[in-house]
Amino acid sequence: MSAASVSAARRREVIDALRRGTVPQSGLDLFAVGLDRFTPALDERISAIASGGASFHAIRGEYGSGKTFFARWLAERAKRSGLATSEIQISETETPLHKLETVYRRLTERLTTATEPASALRSVIDGWLYTLEEEVGESDPELAEDADALELAVETLMEERLRTVAQSTPAFSAALRGYRKATLAGDAAAAEAVIAWLGGQKSVAASARRTAGVRGHLDHFAALGFLQGLLTVLKDCGHPGLLVILDETETLQRVRGDVREKGLNALRQLLDEIDAGRFPGLFLVITGTPAFYDGQQGVQRLPPLAQRLATDFSTDPRFDSPRAVQLRLTGFDLARLGELGRSIRDLYAGAAKNPERIAARVDDAYVAELATALTGKLGGRAGIAPRLFLRKLVADVLDRVDEFDEFDPRQHYALTVNATELSEVERNAAAADSADEVELELP
Repeated sequence: MSAASVSAARRREVIDALRRGTVPQSGLDLFAVGLDRFTPALDERISAIASGGASFHAIRGEYGSGKTFFARWLAERAKRSGLATSEIQISETETPLHKLETVYRRLTERLTTATEPASALRSVIDGWLYTLEEEVGESDPELAEDADALELAVETLMEERLRTVAQSTPAFSAALRGYRKATLAGDAAAAEAVIAWLGGQKSVAASARRTAGVRGHLDHFAALGFLQGLLTVLKDCGHPGLLVILDETETLQRVRGDVREKGLNALRQLLDEIDAGRFPGLFLVITGTPAFYDGQQGVQRLPPLAQRLATDFSTDPRFDSPRAVQLRLTGFDLARLGELGRSIRDLYAGAAKNPERIAARVDDAYVAELATALTGKLGGRAGIAPRLFLRKLVADVLDRVDEFDEFDPRQHYALTVNATELSEVERNAAAADSADEVELELP
């Protein structure tokens, strides 16, 4: 897609995020430098998911190599094919991997579709119930004249669609029936509470649970059944699959030994269930560092999981298969960093007040100079430079060139890197130019 054809809102969202030094939530295809080699295989995988398949990928890369960017870029592609997506950050305190009920709760909290940017669970369920009503109405138009008969027909169809799920997790279908009854009765509070319970939330009043005909709270064993039910609902209302991203799984290396083992076993269980065909329409993606996949504090502690994820990376990265279970991100070099900078400059210029000035003063040569200088500040490690490089390019250079007629970055801008604007990884690599900046710590 050319920079000129990008909508103003999409362009603004991307530029604003880069100005803050964060990964944009959308529009990543506009500057997805170096990911073309993955596109055909991943698009094939998404198509297979949409046709009822299930799959898994492990994304592998050092800190700063772009794992989160890659995951969100993949999520955008999935949503364009109709899939729902959910991105979950694994952490010891907030979302421990071994507590699948917590993972499921985070999944529903972060559930998104192409039309619902966040917390899409209720709209998905409403869409599903509407679809059931439409199907019943089309099969027997006379039911529209008899509310009781229509309701019975919808409930019968609901039970039919959820028969497989109800065998292992009857509470899921019971809660959906309770939600529909509360909605039809105009009891907004009860309906909201049942949706919260379906999403795995714990703070649901006992009275609301009684209304829905369910007891207790979601536990570890029921979480996979609820995921199975959610996939069924998604498919019926027009979302043929669900991409779930478990980001930062390498945090398992830093937890207590017994907790680590439980987390690794939970991941193995998920992969086994995917292979067994329990989750048609599920595309599970995890991200982690090489140390997580190869080290003794990570995947290697559980041999069955290590065998499942085994991938040969002894060959030249140019020949990595995009169909492998592990996908290796090699990070940026100076050439790719320059390409990235040029794409963002062109994107910015498309909505700038003075695009000609930007083209003249932030030319290709200057972008390359800035990339080289910033990489030098980070111990020569271009692979961890993209976030800070783009922030400097947008906030310190492009904004000023666009705003001030006299500003020439070659004359009026000297690159500085302050410790307060660095991540931990960037700080460890940064080279200091003054006492106000961080000390040099070459890796």
